[in-house]
Amino acid sequence: MFTMKLLICANYLPHVLNFRGKLLEAIAELGYEVHIVAPDLKSHTKDYDTLSDLGYVLHEVPMQRTGTNPIADMKMLMATYRVLRQVQPDCMLSYTIKPIIYGTLAAWLAKVPKRFVLLSGLGYTFQEVEETNQRSGFQKVVHGLYRQAVSKATKVFFQNPDDKRLFETLNILSAATPAVIVNGSGVDVADFSVLPFPQDDAGEIKPSFLLIARLLKDKGIVEYIEAAKIIKDQYPATEFHLVGYLDENPAAIDQALLDDWIASGIVNYWGKLDDVRPAIAKSSIYVLPSYREGTSRSVLEAMAMGRPIITTDAPGCRETVIEGVNGYLVPVKSVGELAEAMEKLIVNPDLIITMGQASRALIEDKFDVRKVNQFMIVEMGLTKQNLI
Repeated sequence: MFTMKLLICANYLPHVLNFRGKLLEAIAELGYEVHIVAPDLKSHTKDYDTLSDLGYVLHEVPMQRTGTNPIADMKMLMATYRVLRQVQPDCMLSYTIKPIIYGTLAAWLAKVPKRFVLLSGLGYTFQEVEETNQRSGFQKVVHGLYRQAVSKATKVFFQNPDDKRLFETLNILSAATPAVIVNGSGVDVADFSVLPFPQDDAGEIKPSFLLIARLLKDKGIVEYIEAAKIIKDQYPATEFHLVGYLDENPAAIDQALLDDWIASGIVNYWGKLDDVRPAIAKSSIYVLPSYREGTSRSVLEAMAMGRPIITTDAPGCRETVIEGVNGYLVPVKSVGELAEAMEKLIVNPDLIITMGQASRALIEDKFDVRKVNQFMIVEMGLTKQNLI
């Protein structure tokens, strides 16, 4: 019996299950044999065992998630090439910078018939390029590598139109490479159900804000804390929650700064959570002051649980909010306007209810993971396999 194979190339095994698990499940249900390439498998035994129990085949390759060591990157490319020659998949999906660049090039060298790229976010190598129209030498090199990889792709998936437009402007994406927009990674509406808002001692909705993100400056973490200081001066009972972890990234905040925020009592820091639902349940409003996203999964999860959203009028953020309907859009890096949006919801608790309801309706209409996955499956040309 001949079985079609799909291979996914990722830079962090836990994120495969969290962000692509439902997509792989849908592909496996079509009869495809699923393979996963990722680094450091022994460091994530729980995720490894879960994915293996689902029938997926895992392959380890050396990969530096960050850093620019060309020797290490070439080792990753060659190791991925060897896996691809061994597995001989019919199609491959790569996401995040290293898998997109070196994984796609390896797939082209290994003559994988279909090579798909998913741009789930552009990261720090694209920061401020649109605003300044200038690129550093490092950015030019990275963008050149992207151009080489994208040119070898069968199709490119973007999670918002701004990222696609930027790739076209920078001549990374040519008209010869098919590209489509997908509504983020989607969210499972069954797993993230609407829960009541937290209440104060009087039985009223408690103003409680939450941000979930890697602790990077470009996620708007500093702006969130500065706005919290303004709000707590006027409304001391207001709560601010933060979920996330320090990342090996040039944009990461310092541990000392995080320690100061926690010690000051401005924010209740939850650390890294495998399940963010308890934190969302403790909040009444979700905030993401990010400078740029693909489409934020944490925003979608908060929307699915019926929370209004305050986020920036930035690529990958503005797609999640209908201004004044399910939340507010504020300018990037504007602490004052972020605090003003927070205050609107504090003094108008009825808006929290109506906007939260609108968030859930938007999720069901546009961001349901089953709808998102079905779109990607059709666009990749995957069909149900005859297993008889």
